[in-house]
Amino acid sequence: MEFENKKILQSCIIGVGIDCVEVSRIERIIEKYGDAFWEKNFSECEAEACKSSANVAQRCAARFAAKEAMSKALGTGFRGRITPKSFWIENDSLGAPKARFDENVKSAMEKLGASNMLISLTHTKNTAQAVAILTK
Repeated sequence: MEFENKKILQSCIIGVGIDCVEVSRIERIIEKYGDAFWEKNFSECEAEACKSSANVAQRCAARFAAKEAMSKALGTGFRGRITPKSFWIENDSLGAPKARFDENVKSAMEKLGASNMLISLTHTKNTAQAVAILTK
């Protein structure tokens, strides 16, 4: 039975991405580049959500890790029309993160036969991590 379940999962999962970011690194980048960092990597709505957090760097690091993980799951990284702003996180009514993306990502997903991207975020005082799974 275990082997059958593994085969089912393998036929559903198209890509997996993971990323880990040091919170202090994001803190230094925010201090050094300020608005230029926010404008290059985050939508206005995302930047405001991060900036309104009790711990800006932690929340920002988790979302930046999510962008990296999602680009890895897609298999593209950030290149061409796929940029950090192509991906973002929205939270549902219970606070669970939901992967969102622009038309360029949707097009790349369709080429792979994918229709959904799952995302999970976590952080400690010092690090933030994200895992993204691209599925049929």
